[in-house]
Amino acid sequence: MSGDAPYESHNPVLLLLLLLTGVIATPWLAVRAGLLLARTGARRTRRTLLKGAVALAWAGMIGMYTWGLLHLFFLDESNQAKACQETLGPEKIKNLNGYESSFVPLRFGCRTESGRTYEAAIPGYVNPVTGLLGVTSIVLTGYAIRSDKKLEETTT
Repeated sequence: MSGDAPYESHNPVLLLLLLLTGVIATPWLAVRAGLLLARTGARRTRRTLLKGAVALAWAGMIGMYTWGLLHLFFLDESNQAKACQETLGPEKIKNLNGYESSFVPLRFGCRTESGRTYEAAIPGYVNPVTGLLGVTSIVLTGYAIRSDKKLEETTT
């Protein structure tokens, strides 16, 4: 953010693209996970269960990030000021100097003249849960890829 625009917010085009991607990917991955985990009989293998867990973890992570994006999407200029007023209170709101925002980690902050930034508008659980599910997704994906490679080596 430049010093010329201290009240600049998130890029609306990028916000809309990320939101659209999340709204499409989350249910698709959740349905895929459900179908893989619900398989029965001979079709239900350890490999399909692992793939279902991978899809479910990714759906959770993308869904949580999209939930945070929805908070930003409905945060227009008047709601930004209102969120900062609720966060800072009547005394500190007089010292509001600008906004700080980022997509990774997802945040919207109210910056005061002292240089301190107070988080507002996005629930505090969004980034930790997204991070935990992201790490889980990456680990499970790596394990699934490794398992597939081992299976290919044993069959050839």
